Amino acid sequence: MHEHDVIVVGAGGAGLRAAIAAQEEGADVALVSKLHPVRSHTGAAEGGINAALRDGDSWEDHAYDTMKGSDYLGDAPAIETLCQDSPQETMQLEHWGMAFSRDDDGRVSQRPFGGLSFPRTTYAGAETGHHLLHTMYEQVVKRGIRVYDEHYVMRLAVTDHEDPEERRCRGAVAYDIKTGDINGFVANNGVILATGGPGQVFDHTTNAVANTGDGPAMAYRAGVPLEDMEFIQFHPTTLPSTGVLITEGVRGEGGILYNKDGERFMFEHGYANNVGELASRDVVARAELTEINAGRGFEDDYVLLDMRHLGEERITDRLENIIHLSEDFEGVNPLEEPMPVKPGQHYAMGGVETDENGETCISGLYAAGECACVSVHGANRLGGNALPELIVFGARAGRHAAHREKGESQIKTGPSAKTEDGVVDTPVTPGEVGSPGDDVAADGGALVDAPAGEVVNRAVEQERARVEHLMERDGTNHAEIRADLQETMTANVNVFREEEGLKQALRDIRECRERYQDVAVSDPSHTFNTDLIHTIETRNLIDIAEALTLGALAREEFRGAHWRAEFQERRDEEWLKHTMVAWNDGRPELYYTDVILEGEDKEYEPKVRSY
Repeated sequence: MHEHDVIVVGAGGAGLRAAIAAQEEGADVALVSKLHPVRSHTGAAEGGINAALRDGDSWEDHAYDTMKGSDYLGDAPAIETLCQDSPQETMQLEHWGMAFSRDDDGRVSQRPFGGLSFPRTTYAGAETGHHLLHTMYEQVVKRGIRVYDEHYVMRLAVTDHEDPEERRCRGAVAYDIKTGDINGFVANNGVILATGGPGQVFDHTTNAVANTGDGPAMAYRAGVPLEDMEFIQFHPTTLPSTGVLITEGVRGEGGILYNKDGERFMFEHGYANNVGELASRDVVARAELTEINAGRGFEDDYVLLDMRHLGEERITDRLENIIHLSEDFEGVNPLEEPMPVKPGQHYAMGGVETDENGETCISGLYAAGECACVSVHGANRLGGNALPELIVFGARAGRHAAHREKGESQIKTGPSAKTEDGVVDTPVTPGEVGSPGDDVAADGGALVDAPAGEVVNRAVEQERARVEHLMERDGTNHAEIRADLQETMTANVNVFREEEGLKQALRDIRECRERYQDVAVSDPSHTFNTDLIHTIETRNLIDIAEALTLGALAREEFRGAHWRAEFQERRDEEWLKHTMVAWNDGRPELYYTDVILEGEDKEYEPKVRSY
């Protein structure tokens, strides 16, 4: 059993920043991660960090761009917090030694990005996330923060109050990949989830193999609602063969998209008459697929991204990594010919419901980064807003957890927050939706006001029994289930969504859930058992996929990244609200909460979004 004041689950950008902030406030902090911190997916972020740093720009303009980009589904307090705090957090990274690209006069460089009214995206070549990750990991090492790397967190240790708002998170349970032990982590103050996105729900994604929605799935089952899960960003420029990301920085520097007829279709076909390739990502992704579906794509699969006119010197200076990615994965030298690109799943706007301090409705449980939904991004995230989200809300969650009074959470959800609700009919009963082995361990009675160690110990015993059960039985291999899940999500819950496709996806997801009841781990070893990890991850993917698809089917409008064939317009009167999904003992319950459009000094009035 390990004990610390603050346990941070995940050691990417949000987790590292949270740990540093909590340590600065005097807390005893530990990072628990299934990867070594510098292997985290933050390292794959290429584009940059949006921050209003220069004369002529302001946090207010950044906030307006972000609200517009969100298609008016972002919450103003969260958006304004991001835009106010981002400049200071960005400068803090520079003071810690992050190697930003610089102009000739020595200032940190900034370039245009999609949906921005000012070139406010700071960057470090085309490897901004990599530099950010290493800069903050250096601070973790310098400060002596304890890191439990290669520890896969499998369950949150939460008290048994019937009402989620009365529950308290007392710690977590993790599988030590190196030794095979299953250990408990007691959190005296709180647990911060910073586990990243759920990209592996889809089979064509920019996300790493480790991005399986673990944090949102655990919080969901513990009683925290998931918010706005239907809003998934499909990045317009990924490599067709692998899903590897080609940064928006290429278009920010002046890259051009062409169809097979040689047309610069963003302008010539009227998708974005003013800014063309620098429209928001959802607009560009839909434009590309429209061209491909109309027969104007190459091999009915992709369009071309051309940056040759920028010149070798500029490309090598600012986008060198893109040369290597294109050559290595597509065999194309972008200095000599255009790169093939197509949309791929990239980011989840939704996640664990939190406030601006990362706090959830369960006392002592926080979330930050992509796994959380403080509702900065609403229906669509602007490029360059993900990395500031990590550092701004990671820092706020760390500070808040370090000073948290051991009492009730201040964020309220559930019936008191509902504007509309309804239990979604599912063909699986509550007793069928768990993971095999969930009920193997003796419960030992309800733990309501029990000491933290007792709550964590029970969770450890439950996980040990579950793992033993999975490894002793014969059954279905998780890989077959995961592949079928990814196939239906990619086919039916992609950029273009139709009612029958969404219903088919739900049927397929529930079939995957039923098959998962017979899942088994074929690898008998206890150490470095990736088969065990992937089996548990697959359950998380099933839960996330169902929440995502339920929200997509229920939302009968076209907003941001959510496009419905049957509903071709934004419907503010009916749908200017957040979708919430509660676990409800395995029978997902949908309800809705109001969008907050009133900011510090102004109210953001929804307008037609055009670029």
